[in-house]
Amino acid sequence: MTQTLNAPRIELNRVSPEIYAAMIALDNAAREDLDPTLAELIKIRASQINHCANCIDMHIHAARRRGETEQRIYLLPAWREMPELYTEQEQAALALTEEMTELSGGEHVSDEVYARAAAAFSERELGQVIAMALTINAWNRIGVTTRMRPPVRP
Repeated sequence: MTQTLNAPRIELNRVSPEIYAAMIALDNAAREDLDPTLAELIKIRASQINHCANCIDMHIHAARRRGETEQRIYLLPAWREMPELYTEQEQAALALTEEMTELSGGEHVSDEVYARAAAAFSERELGQVIAMALTINAWNRIGVTTRMRPPVRP
């Protein structure tokens, strides 16, 4: 059977509900003790890198509901160019998220980026930032592979 380009492929929550439930549990655990605004920035940035339209859309809407500004959302891909818009913790988390997300070609999370994040967060918080980046990367891979798409809004 030939699929139409960009047509959804499979509904993981329907065919593998136990996997979907485990992902929801992981997502909920990663959120604990993590600032909700920071969590949304991590999710948006990783989703941008991974080209997951569904997650970008979902988490931008969630960030807006939490009161995130349009400027910070629009400039998120260029956060290094506008550091005054993002806290030190946000910058450290974004740098770590980017390096965790772009693990290709034998690259690793650098000592410098890890040290910056470790200095900006308590151990517990750092664990949660790592877990959030890990979780959204997993969701992005599900979304991209299954071609999850956001609704088209007027």
